[in-house]
Amino acid sequence: MNRVLMLLCVIFFLQEIKAQDFENKDIDSLYREDQFFIGVTYNILGNRPDALSQNGFSSGFHLGFIRDMPINKDRNIAIGLGFGYSTNSFNQNLLVSKDDQGMTSLDIIDDSNTYSKNKFSNHIIEFPLEFRWRTSTATDYNFWRVYTGFKLSYIFAYRTKYKGDLGNLIFNDIDVLNKLQYGLTLSAGYNTWNLYLYYALNPIFSDTIKLNGNDLNMNAIKVGLMFYIL
Repeated sequence: MNRVLMLLCVIFFLQEIKAQDFENKDIDSLYREDQFFIGVTYNILGNRPDALSQNGFSSGFHLGFIRDMPINKDRNIAIGLGFGYSTNSFNQNLLVSKDDQGMTSLDIIDDSNTYSKNKFSNHIIEFPLEFRWRTSTATDYNFWRVYTGFKLSYIFAYRTKYKGDLGNLIFNDIDVLNKLQYGLTLSAGYNTWNLYLYYALNPIFSDTIKLNGNDLNMNAIKVGLMFYIL
């Protein structure tokens, strides 16, 4: 929660700099909008088995750059293509461990009293592609926006961490994942505050990983706030 408050303070500071800078510069008829973004999300596991539940706050932090490319004369419709980074955590009761042969195994922890921490986290490189509509003009930096698009992501680091009756277990076997992720995005709001939604179209885990002999088709859903700068 402290990281969220710190992020919000940084956003408001940068927005104030943007406003002051705008007041002191000449009107740019070829202006671009919203080329830097910072976001915070609550992460949800979709399509999860009935026995699997989330607990605590599963968070995501996102930042990056999107090249804004207006496609009409008024420059309020644009295509955005970018590059970003995000880190995500998922607190839940799915135990990831290794069996005697060194193979990854998955089990549901039925009793929540047997552990104090169980989560997996990842670090991702992201490539967003957006179709952008807004009410901005060359002299107005407070405006409505609706950005929708597609995001291609690559998981380059992954870790599971368990602390409980079984001891402290940490695994970094990224091969259990679909390292290439892709999904749909939507960002809409006014001025500083923009609601953000990401819905992954493919599962987090690869089809080689089974839970009780069945495929684990969980996908990532992220809901939160996105802030745009400059």
